[in-house]
Amino acid sequence: MRKYEQTHPWLKFHIRLWEIGHEFWLHLGEAVSKCEHLSKVPLRPATAQLLHQVYMAKGAAATTAIEGNTLSEEEVLRAVEGRLEVAPSREYLKQEVDNVIAAFMRISSQISSQTLPPLSVSLMKQFNAQVLQDVPKEEWVVPGEYRDRSVIVGRVYRGAPAEDCDYLMDRLCEWLNGPDFALSKPGMEMVSAIIKAVLAHVYLAWIHPFGDGNGRTARLVEFYLLMSAGMPAPAAHLMSNHYNQTKEEYYRQLDHASKSGGDLMPFLCYAVRGLVDGLRGQLEYVWTQQWDMTWRNHVHELFQNRTRPGDVRQRHLALDLGQKNDWVELSQVDELTPRLAKAYATKTTKTLQRDLAELEEMGLIVREGRKVRAKRELIFAFLPLRHRSEVDV
Repeated sequence: MRKYEQTHPWLKFHIRLWEIGHEFWLHLGEAVSKCEHLSKVPLRPATAQLLHQVYMAKGAAATTAIEGNTLSEEEVLRAVEGRLEVAPSREYLKQEVDNVIAAFMRISSQISSQTLPPLSVSLMKQFNAQVLQDVPKEEWVVPGEYRDRSVIVGRVYRGAPAEDCDYLMDRLCEWLNGPDFALSKPGMEMVSAIIKAVLAHVYLAWIHPFGDGNGRTARLVEFYLLMSAGMPAPAAHLMSNHYNQTKEEYYRQLDHASKSGGDLMPFLCYAVRGLVDGLRGQLEYVWTQQWDMTWRNHVHELFQNRTRPGDVRQRHLALDLGQKNDWVELSQVDELTPRLAKAYATKTTKTLQRDLAELEEMGLIVREGRKVRAKRELIFAFLPLRHRSEVDV
């Protein structure tokens, strides 16, 4: 008998997926469906890049924050953009974040070039070596190598016995690559990957095989598994963000999973619910961009072949009011954007009133008293007919 069987009997490398309730499968199906939607929605290049950078920053911030890094999401976003500067006393925090960002980008690059290696113990060791590169650590910690002593995690939980780490990590890789996750029907790769990503994260937290950086390593394994199954990169950061945003519940679920003898059903449900919530938020962002593009296209179509200076000015007025997406005081319309300020700088109030009247006749704006707004609800005509209670466009 190995020592871990006495100290960590919940490390069973087994899961009875058929025993999980219907709510989990409904959430999992929704997650997979929303990932499919995200992967096929065309966005403007600038919007797609912003979405990618923002969620990479959220993922890197969450990955490091849960292990104590204090850089804000705004600072991590600047790191993603390559323009973060910090005081020398905080340089180690930046290095931790830079390491995680570099690992994310390397995995993404390997996906693009189809050179992603298979999941293995060696790969997990590479992840650990990468997250610990050039960061302060205890003298006994060797990046990419298993620890040789007992450790307490968060002062309340003891990692698996050091002498069993090699065996346990081999078992973990064998399990994740084995038949338990080889779902038979085509198109189930994403379902399998989400489940594997959650379980890999939990088991790495339980085993805690490395001297430092175990949480960051688990996060990279999670990202690797989700990306390798085709999940869009922004979505692949959502679970770690969920864990960090609900940190108390995250630790409570981990504690319950071990104390219950290895019952991971509640943790799986908790993780997938968080993933679905995050995906809903991302789709709201994407839909907003889609509505904006539809509005802009509609305005441009109405002004097609109308190139007089007054037409150009009115088109800009309609587009800029659409960007505001709210009521605007008439006295502030000509200062709404720099280009409107420039266009009306030499014009009288009558010119602005004439332009607004023209846009109102075209059905592009609505006026009410001393306020005006773009009539963006026009774009509902391009959506399938159904009852809509409250839709903010």
